[in-house]
Amino acid sequence: MILAEGVSVLFSDLQVEPQDIVTLVLSWHTNAATACEFSRDEFFGGLQVLGVDSIGKLQGKLAFMRSELKDEQKFYDIYNFAFGWAKEKGQKSLALDTAIGMWQLLFAERDWPLVNHWCDFLQDWHNKAISKDTWAQLLEFERTVDPVLSNYDAEGAWPYLIDEFHKKKKRSMALPHR
Repeated sequence: MILAEGVSVLFSDLQVEPQDIVTLVLSWHTNAATACEFSRDEFFGGLQVLGVDSIGKLQGKLAFMRSELKDEQKFYDIYNFAFGWAKEKGQKSLALDTAIGMWQLLFAERDWPLVNHWCDFLQDWHNKAISKDTWAQLLEFERTVDPVLSNYDAEGAWPYLIDEFHKKKKRSMALPHR
């Protein structure tokens, strides 16, 4: 196993900050089960798929890995992978602070204008963990609902948290600005 300290050394050797999204993309390529850890099979299997056998070659793939986030299907796959990767071992849900950090990291790549509103809403209103359903549906919400929420279907099958966010956001948008 490569544990947190070894992963830190790896990313230092790659000249990548630990909070850089490319760490998530590499973990996706290796199909790592847990954040900040790689089993031998995960690590070598992922490097083999990437076609690299040295730090220099892996460093040369960083731009490619970043570009994969622009591909809609790969972003979807990486986004969904992130839930299981970031949650604590043995937990079914993702800790709220972890979910918020992951959303800020992932949606920064897509320039979703509501990400900070969503995260602020959760911090103010919801102090529980995030379910897999809410995690998955938020990406669908980001993909299909415009930033001013004009095409939001309140009768749709959105999770409760997204419905509550919509209600609060619409109320705040309706208030006169002073």
